[in-house]
Amino acid sequence: MGNNLSIELANGVEGLQPLPLETQLRIQLQNNHYPPVPVSMVPVCIAAIDAFYDEATERLIELPEGITWRGETSAPAWAIAEQHHLDAWLPHAWYCDCPDCKEQQCDN
Repeated sequence: MGNNLSIELANGVEGLQPLPLETQLRIQLQNNHYPPVPVSMVPVCIAAIDAFYDEATERLIELPEGITWRGETSAPAWAIAEQHHLDAWLPHAWYCDCPDCKEQQCDN
């Protein structure tokens, strides 16, 4: 499972109907983490993905009731993406080590 499942969820599997984003992330959080991440984090993960596409990785995103990050009730999009292994859903340049992407990361 792990990264391969994430990639297949995000990119779809040939011949199968793609799953809605909410379903993809629910599977990711519940099956690729131990202990499973609460399903209440799905909208938070979607907000983090949106922040990456908006090139606002420092954007603070409010966390669900009872969940904190470093004692705070909000967390930056980059931390949410990193802790929940959302690379497969992020714009290519944000997680890639190829020379072209590294250059683009340095420009931002």
